[in-house]
Amino acid sequence: MRDFLLQRFDGIRYFEKARYGTQKVLSSLLAVALRSEVAVSKVSKYILIADDSGAIRSATRQSLESRPGFKVCGEAVDGLDAVEKARRLRPDLIILDLAMPRMNGLQAARELRAMTVRVPIILFTLYADVVGPQVAVAAGISAVVCKTDLPALQRNVESLLVPT
Repeated sequence: MRDFLLQRFDGIRYFEKARYGTQKVLSSLLAVALRSEVAVSKVSKYILIADDSGAIRSATRQSLESRPGFKVCGEAVDGLDAVEKARRLRPDLIILDLAMPRMNGLQAARELRAMTVRVPIILFTLYADVVGPQVAVAAGISAVVCKTDLPALQRNVESLLVPT
């Protein structure tokens, strides 16, 4: 349903923008429709994964989707791609690698916060010990997790997305 709405919205947005200039109204309607879909059908929480390694993205996706209630809505290959996809897909949580080309994870987190994206962000990196808590908090990162600890990633995702 979410994919169908997004596809329909893209076509309608182009038509309406060209003809009536009502893109903002349609954006609001789509946001309401997507929120209603989640509320009514109890659909999974959507996660965006950004890592320059396809193998890491794939392993992370498999690990997260093996748990009930989580669905990866998109994958990004670098920080710029993550920012664009976060804007378009509106995930419930974003997982960013630290070391990525074009824009690293800290820069992407800062950019997302500047865009007023208010979803939890997890920095998933081999260099977790290098990123201090002050740096992470200043960038708007909710948690820093080492890539060698997939169970810790799952625990953090659950604690950030599942109300207690």
